[in-house]
Amino acid sequence: MSAPPTINWSGVMPAITTPFTDDGSIDHTAVAERIERAIDGGVTGIVPAGSLGEGATLSTEEKRALFSTCVEAARGRVPVVAAIAAAATFDAITLAQLASEAGCQGLMILPPYVHHGAPREVMAHFESIFTATRAPCMLYNNPIAYGADLRAPQIALLAERFPHLEAVKESSGDVRRITELKHALGDRLALFVGLDDLLVEGVRAGAVGWIAGLVNAFPPESVRLFEMARDGDPAVDALYRWFLPLLRLDVVPDFVERIKQVEAALGLGSSRVRAPRLPLREEDRAEIAAVVAAAIETAPLDSLRSSNKTQDSI
Repeated sequence: MSAPPTINWSGVMPAITTPFTDDGSIDHTAVAERIERAIDGGVTGIVPAGSLGEGATLSTEEKRALFSTCVEAARGRVPVVAAIAAAATFDAITLAQLASEAGCQGLMILPPYVHHGAPREVMAHFESIFTATRAPCMLYNNPIAYGADLRAPQIALLAERFPHLEAVKESSGDVRRITELKHALGDRLALFVGLDDLLVEGVRAGAVGWIAGLVNAFPPESVRLFEMARDGDPAVDALYRWFLPLLRLDVVPDFVERIKQVEAALGLGSSRVRAPRLPLREEDRAEIAAVVAAAIETAPLDSLRSSNKTQDSI
C-alpha cells in the first residue's frame, strides 16, 4: 500500500465558524465566501466542523455537505482538515471516511464527546480512528473542554504506531505541554497552538502552527501575528498586546457566540448560532462592539488599520 499524502502542517489554520441562514440551515454560500477571504488573508489550511464550527450540533449529513463545500471553495489552494468528533467511536470512524470521500486532505481527531473516559478508553478511541483511515491526522488535545487528557508519553505511543499521525493541536492552556511534547518527540509531530491567547508563548516554546479562532474575522492580522512570532520579530509583542482583547474572546465558554458577534460587527455575516447556544445579550454585544472599534482605531500597523476600517456599523 502506498504511503498516505502528507500536509505541510504549519502556519495559521482557521477553525471556521459555521454560518446559518434564517431557517437555521448551513449557509453554504457564506461558507465559501469566508474561505475565500481566509485564503486571501494568507491562511495555510481550513478546519471545518470543530468546536468553533458548532460541530456538535451538526448532523452527519450536514457535515458531509459542509466538507464538500469547503473542498470546493478551497480548490486545492490550501488543505481542508476536517474535525472529526462524535459521542460514539464508530460514528467518528464514519465521519472520517465521509470526510476523505468528500476530498478533505486531512483530519483533526477529537476525543469522544460526552464520555470522559479513563486514559485507556480515550487511547482506544484514537487508535480505532487512526486504524480506520490513512489520511494525515492531527490529534486534538483539549482536557478543559472534553475532560480527556493525553500527555506526551501517550501521544508518543500513538505517533510510533501510526505514521499518518502528523500533528497535535495542544489546547490544555499550559505552554509547558508544548515544551514537553517537543522534548519527547523532537520534530516527529508538528505542534500547533490551540488557544488564541497563547499564540506567541506557544510559538516561542516550539509550535509551528496555530489552529485559530479570531482569524475568522481578522485573517491578515492573525497571519501577520503568527509570522512575526515565528520569525522572532521584536515588534510582535506590540501587535500581540493590541490583539489580546480580541484573542481572549476565544477562551471563554460562549466563545462561539462572541467570535460570531465579532464577525457581525465587522459586517462579515450573521451572528446566528444553533441551540442550545443563544444570541448574546444586548450588553454583551455592546461590549464586543467596543472591543472591535477600539482595535480598529488603535491598530499598530497602517495595513491592519485599513484592512478592516470599511464599515460604519460597529
